[in-house]
Order: sequence, then C-alpha cells, then structure tokens
Amino acid sequence: MSSSIIELALLAAIAAFVGWRLYTTLGSDNGTPDGRARSEAPQPRPASETRQPQPESGLRPAFTGPAAAGLEAIHAADPSFNPSEFLQGARSAYEMLAAAFARGDRETLKPWLDTDVYEAWDAAIAEREKTGAEAPQLLRIRHSEIEEARLDGSMARVTVRFEAELGEGDLTRKSEEYWTFMRDTGSEDPNWLLDDVDVAG
Repeated sequence: MSSSIIELALLAAIAAFVGWRLYTTLGSDNGTPDGRARSEAPQPRPASETRQPQPESGLRPAFTGPAAAGLEAIHAADPSFNPSEFLQGARSAYEMLAAAFARGDRETLKPWLDTDVYEAWDAAIAEREKTGAEAPQLLRIRHSEIEEARLDGSMARVTVRFEAELGEGDLTRKSEEYWTFMRDTGSEDPNWLLDDVDVAG
C-alpha cells in the first residue's frame, strides 16, 4: 500500500472521529439540549404593550371647538380639568341617571341633580306612578359632544349634547338633549351636578 493511500485513510479516520465527537457533544437539532434552554427569537410586542413616551411636564389638554374658550377658562381655574375625561364621565352620568329616572329611583337621583332639575324629575316620576305610564328606557348613546362651556366666578358649567335611542314598549325613538353640568372649581368636591336639561327643538 502506497504512503498516499495510508495518509488518506488516516485523515478520513480522523475526520470521522472529529465528526462523531461534535455530534455527541452538540447533538442533532431535534430539540433543546439537555440541561440548557434554547433562547427563542424575540417576538414583536403588541402595539398596546409597547412603551408609550411619557408626556412632558407642563403639557395641558388641547381645547378645540366652539367651547374652547370656556374650557380653557375652567382649566385655568382647575388645572385637573380635562375635557376628554369630563365627557367620558358625563356619558356615564347620563346612563346612570337615565336608568334611575326610568326606575323612579329618587334616592339615586337626588345627590346628582340640582334642586330645580330634581323637582321636575320627581314630578314626572310621580305622574308616571299615578297614571301607570311606562318609562322610556335608554337603549344606547349614539353620540355625545361638548357644546358650550363657561366659568361664572368660580362656578363652571359645561353643556353636553347627547343623541340617544330610547325604547318605549315595542317602539324605539331618537332623543336629543342638552345636559348642563356645574361644579364649583373652588370646592374640594370633584363631583359635578346636573344643573339643566333642555330638549332639542
């Protein structure tokens, strides 16, 4: 046997030995190696979970629309006032008070209504109780927006236009009302009272 053939055979044996050692050390790609966890490629985070930039200090809400001047005056008197948060709270109040009115729940209504509004609603409930008429039920709020805002001294008043669907028995009708909420900006009480209700003409 020539020396070149012996060298080739020796090199092949060495290569086979090295390959066998690599296989036994690293294993085949059929799973995670024993005793070690395979790191996964990082997954993109959902948009809702991505870190949002924190607002810089000193920023204030944007005041736009026909009520902008009044909203800005209210914010100047009460820096915690935020129109978006107010409108969200007004929608919740509309749902709560409309449901309480339909039930005739005076106990729920009284703390949230100004005196003249409570007296008018109390009389309407009493008339309903007398005649047995069915109360309209709020089905959904279709739209709500701030129509007017003003500051009289320390008293803030904000008017919201509500478009809603009401159910009366088997019938459904649209409702458009203007609810005016008021709050003394000098008071520590953060709650707003329903000061006035007008039906769109």
